[in-house]
This record gives sequence, C-alpha cells and structure tokens, in this order.
Amino acid sequence: MTVGLRLDEAVWGLLHQALQLYRDNPRATDHLRHQLAQLEQPLRIAIAGPWRSGKSTVLNAIMGEEVAPVDGPDGSGVFTWYEDGPRPRATAYSTNQPPQELAVAKSATGMRVDLVGWRAGELRDIVVQWPTRALRQVTLIDTPAITGPDEQGRSPVMDRVLRDADAVLFLTRDGRGTDLRVLESTRDSAVGQAAPVNVILVLSRVDEAGGGRVDALLTARQLARQQYRDPRVNALCVDLAACSGLIGLAGRVLSESDFAALAQLARVSREDLETHLLSADRFVRGELPVPLDPGVRAALLDRLGLAGVRLATTLVRTGCDSRVKLSAELIRRSGLTELRESMSRFFVDRRDTLKARSALAGVEALVRAEPGPGTGELLSAVEQILAGAHEFRELRLLAALRNARLGFDAELAEEARRLVGGDGVGLAIRLGVEHDATVQRLWEAASDAQWRWRDLAEDPLLRLAQRRGAQVVVRSCEGMLAELAEGGR
Repeated sequence: MTVGLRLDEAVWGLLHQALQLYRDNPRATDHLRHQLAQLEQPLRIAIAGPWRSGKSTVLNAIMGEEVAPVDGPDGSGVFTWYEDGPRPRATAYSTNQPPQELAVAKSATGMRVDLVGWRAGELRDIVVQWPTRALRQVTLIDTPAITGPDEQGRSPVMDRVLRDADAVLFLTRDGRGTDLRVLESTRDSAVGQAAPVNVILVLSRVDEAGGGRVDALLTARQLARQQYRDPRVNALCVDLAACSGLIGLAGRVLSESDFAALAQLARVSREDLETHLLSADRFVRGELPVPLDPGVRAALLDRLGLAGVRLATTLVRTGCDSRVKLSAELIRRSGLTELRESMSRFFVDRRDTLKARSALAGVEALVRAEPGPGTGELLSAVEQILAGAHEFRELRLLAALRNARLGFDAELAEEARRLVGGDGVGLAIRLGVEHDATVQRLWEAASDAQWRWRDLAEDPLLRLAQRRGAQVVVRSCEGMLAELAEGGR
C-alpha cells in the first residue's frame, strides 16, 4: 500500500539509474541486471541458524516432505535452493565447473541426491526442483551452519544469506547471546537500520526443552511471547515464533502404521511407559508390556523423538483416535501452523516490499564497494526511498502492535493491525468487510477509518509513539482511498 510513487516503481527507477551510472562496469551491470530479474522471481526465504538448530527439519516441515539436508561431499552444509518444478531434479553449481545435473532418488517420504565424485570445497550451490504446492510462491534456501561473528564482527554465511535472500527464518535454541549478536551485525547498513523487516526469529527444537515434558511446547510459546517484548529482540525481527520442526514434520508425514504403533504404546499405562521413555536406549531395547518390534520403536524415535512419542501417546489416550486427528494435533502443538501463518503474513503477503528491500540493499552494497562519480546521489536516492516507503512503516507498526508496546487498548490495536495489513493486504480484508463488498461500501469503510485515526493522530493526550502509529494507519487508509479512486478493489 503506497501513497505517491509506488515502492516497486521507485526501486525499478533506481536500478535503471544505477545501470546508467555503472554502464562501463560489466561486473556491476551484471549484478544490477540480476537484481532487476529477481524482482519478478518467487520470494527467496533462507532458513539460517547455528549448528544443530534444526534448519533442515524445519524446512522439511514447511514443505511436508523429507527433502533436506543435502550435505556436501565432506558432510558439510552447502547452500541448497528448493524451487518448484515439474519433476524432482537437482543441479550442482561448482566453483570451477559448468552446472551438472545430479542423480535424484525419490522415496515415499522425500528424496536423496547422489554426490559421488564431488570433492570437498567444489560445490557452491545445489538447486533442487521439487513439485509441491509449498514452493509455488517461494524458494526455500537451506544454509550451512552459521558461526559466531569473526574479529570484524561478520559471519560469512550470514553475509551471503543477506545478499541472496529476500527474507530469513533465523533459528535459535534460546534467542540470546551469539545468535543475537549475529543478527545485530546485519544492521550496519542504511537498509538494515531503516528496514529490519525481513527476519522472523524462531525458537527451534523446543520439544527438547525441560527434559522433553509434554507441556514443553506450550512453555516455549509463552517464552517466545515474553522474549519478543525485549527491545533488543524486537528491534531485529518482525516476529518471534516457537516451533518444533521434528514434531511438525511428524504430523505432516504420519502414516497409518506410525499411528497403529503409537496406539499400541498408548495402551501402556502412563507410569509404565514413562519408565521406558527415560532414554532412547531404554525405549528401543527395553521389554515393553505390548509387542512392538525394536525396529518399529527405533523408527518412531527417529520420527518423533522421545518428547514426541510422549506427546503423541498422551494425545491418543485423550481422544486423538485416528491418524488424521493425531496428525492435525501434532502439527498444531508443534507451532508449525503459527510459523507458517507468520511467514504468510510478514513474508508472502509482503513479497513486493521484501523484493524491493533486497534491491535497495543490493544497490547500497554496490555503491559502498565501488564508489565513484555520481554514486553519492545514488546513495541519497536509496535513503530517500527508505525514508518515504510507507510499506516499511506498516511492517514496523505491525511488529510494534504485536508486543503491545504502543499502549493502544485491545480494540484499537486490533483495528490498527487489520488496517495496515496484519490479516492480509486485500482491501476488503484490511477494512473488515465482506470480500464481495461494493466499491461504495469499501470507500465508506476506508473514509470512516481515515477520519477516526486522523483524530487519534492529532490527539495531544496520546503519547508521541501512539500518534505516530496512528499516522501510519491514516496513511494506509489514504492509500486505500487512492487505490479505490483508481478503480481498484
């Protein structure tokens, strides 16, 4: 929603201005043409985080299939791009060879990629095409483990993530310490400071918290809400979610045989079963009161983990008496539904805004790396676009409304969130009217909202932060009225 020159139009003009300025620099013009091309491509979402943060598991849970990880020849991580395609296919891009197609083996639950013959250090990227609805609007990027900042305060993997991705799911076990310092190091540019709107922080592997108790997932969600109120945290991301990728994935791929085995376990009394769930070895090798093959137990453990087995059997005992019911409840309890909703609201619905942000960051990085005559004006143009882009203000306001730091009462906060696109960016959704409302009905709703929020923006009794938040809502209403005047719906 833009008033005046649209953000995508301003960025398109900026890229062409930069192309003209760097016309005699082939490397720079290639970079800029690449930025232009990316404006039309699916949104690129990187899943990043430190070692053992569960990146590949979360990616698989989002896709609903086991396709990750694709490890490098030496077992190291490699940037792996998952995009929509008509059939399973994988292509390797190396540092010193032309692209090569890789052998792909598709299984009932996912795939395996053959990397025989590749040496350590040769692979730069692997692009996997996979036919799935989850990739229709986005490209997902599985990334190598991120290490802490180096002596210069940089993380090479994170630098590349920020260079290549439009948005980031940053996975962390606790949301503190080194992980926050890595995210803070991404804000050393004008774009990073003015528009920190492309990161969702994810508390991952939360099923393991508190010794894998049944209520660990609920506790993790409460912790996420508390942590998001920390100014240091909410300054770095637009949302903070808690998710167990392992349990979410288990819910999405749960088979009838998995359910049958869990139902058998659920017939064991809670006290007896709990003694077998004290360790993985005891669960797999111990003498259970029901006949369940050790191989089946090992498969359940691999699929769900000890905490997941504990949760699943409890759910079966309390009413999840079919595979469908258990699957749905595991997905809900895992936090995966909330994470996907957050990705849709802050990333997919704001695709054009995040694409424009990536282009602005690309131009800024180029100008700072290769300054010359006229580049000062180009940098000023970047800063002007950042200062005037209402789309970024909407995202920042959504983040502020989520942790209630503005101080609006619940009803006002809910209306503000809806008007700036928190439920979706369509006019009817923003205005809270029926989807087939007439233009006249939309106009009346937008006008009423505009005047109400203008009064709030000018109310001297409100705090400055509240008045500024109200001004953002007013501008959104003005944008809707302008769109309706141009014939939009």
